[in-house]
Amino acid sequence: MAHIAVSDLAFAHPGGELLFEGVSFRLAPGDHAGLVGVNGVGKSTLLRVLAGELPAAEGAATAGGRVAHMPQDVGAGSPGTDPSASVRELLLGVAPVPLRRAGLRLLAAERRLADGDAAAGIELGSAVAEWSDLGGYELEARWDAACRTAVRSGLAELGDRPALTLSGGERKGLVLELILGSDADVLLLDEPDNFLDVPAKRRLERRIAESRKTVLMISHDRAVLAAAVTRIVTLEGHCAWVHGGSYATYTESRAARQRRLGDVLARWQAEERRLRELVRLFKERARYSPDWAKRADAAETRWRRFAAEPPPPPVPDRTIKVRIRGGDSARRVLDLRAVEIDGLVRPFSEEIHFGERVGLVGPNGSGKTHLMRMLAGERPPDSGELRVGNRVSTGFFTQLGRRPDLLGQGVLEVVKRRTGAEQEAMSALARYGLADAARRSYDTLSGGQKARLEILCLELEGRNLLLLDEPTDNLDIDSAEALEAALEAFEGTVVAVSHDRAFLRRFDRFLMVLHDGSVFSLPDHERALAALEAPQRTAGVTLARELTVS
Repeated sequence: MAHIAVSDLAFAHPGGELLFEGVSFRLAPGDHAGLVGVNGVGKSTLLRVLAGELPAAEGAATAGGRVAHMPQDVGAGSPGTDPSASVRELLLGVAPVPLRRAGLRLLAAERRLADGDAAAGIELGSAVAEWSDLGGYELEARWDAACRTAVRSGLAELGDRPALTLSGGERKGLVLELILGSDADVLLLDEPDNFLDVPAKRRLERRIAESRKTVLMISHDRAVLAAAVTRIVTLEGHCAWVHGGSYATYTESRAARQRRLGDVLARWQAEERRLRELVRLFKERARYSPDWAKRADAAETRWRRFAAEPPPPPVPDRTIKVRIRGGDSARRVLDLRAVEIDGLVRPFSEEIHFGERVGLVGPNGSGKTHLMRMLAGERPPDSGELRVGNRVSTGFFTQLGRRPDLLGQGVLEVVKRRTGAEQEAMSALARYGLADAARRSYDTLSGGQKARLEILCLELEGRNLLLLDEPTDNLDIDSAEALEAALEAFEGTVVAVSHDRAFLRRFDRFLMVLHDGSVFSLPDHERALAALEAPQRTAGVTLARELTVS
């Protein structure tokens, strides 16, 4: 049966640090659940334990039937990824183990033969036969269909290309197509919506909602959680609890649970005080009458047993305090004059003024990140001119947390360089929920912790133009909402790439970048969302043109 059962599960890091304990929940066959919790609480670790990749310290975690696990960084081009790895190798990475081994053997033989090793011909023939016998060519047909859906090109065109030449959303979408269409009974999906454009997120929501598989997925996207799953498993306070509804009603449910926990604890504390006072009273009486001694002992035994098992308290709410202040600059912050990026963005002109919140949207692979890198000064336009206004100080939040300048450095030292003193640095880290990570290296942080640290650096550096490339992708929901509130009060200009529909509602206007290289201006969130959610990409192009403002 395709169930998920977790009972009194505990996990400790190799160094002995306890991550969570006493985690228990059950998903029936066909259940679709979201797994939520603050960054660093152990969500990804829990999925890896369920997938059999990590051992539990205590308890049990089982998933019935065939299990498919999609890690958070699959196809994401994280540090350590072989930049030359092909799309075919990416696809083999999520194939069943026997096919994966046969496919890698086939690729190795092909490369040896191409390098002039005549003896590789016999090996190649054997590898082809094994690949065929295991159903490799049928798998390639599924790969081709997935490539056409996610990247709009077939396997023959994409197979030998380096996987990193595809956008993050295209790589993630390609892997998702294969996992969702596989014969697995249980899907363990770690942030499957990261990097996906809005149409791809909509498709993911529909595929999960309509699936008969049992699904447990981690997501920080409030819209995805509201549309795709029918229950929420929360990992917090070192344990877990289940909300039997979608995320649309989760906030109210958690608040009610917190009140119930508080009420139960208050009643327990009142009873503990009553029993303790009874012990004191009986012992006082026993001083004058030996008959009370046994009663005093019995009362003390009862009190100690009761006091040894307090109910769980309400989970302390972690408050992230983002204080991005900014500062004044010239009215014309960015002046783009017929700028072009060869092969991606056709010439267009645009002005961005002080105080604006401009969303940069469009389908995966259309060139948004390249355009952001140009705005940040990391690469010049291939033609045209980009002018930056006077007194503009630019801060760039990178999509994948690629900060080579921070590699190998301690978290506290990174912040201390920007505050000048250790006490101020620790205070800043505490505001971002990073105090416990102060003595750790940047390299060991989770994706969400790296994102919070990068935002903290932008805050301390006092930038007045923020270029944010997918800033909420790795942030937990509390952190994303704290960032949204801080940007509301920010004195400066924001340009952000995002596919997070809740985040995009905060923006004034939008620039839409399309696959044909055109860039359109859209005046508000409603019209931008209508263009993004058009059923076909060609319809999106047509609609974007219809909604263009001069």
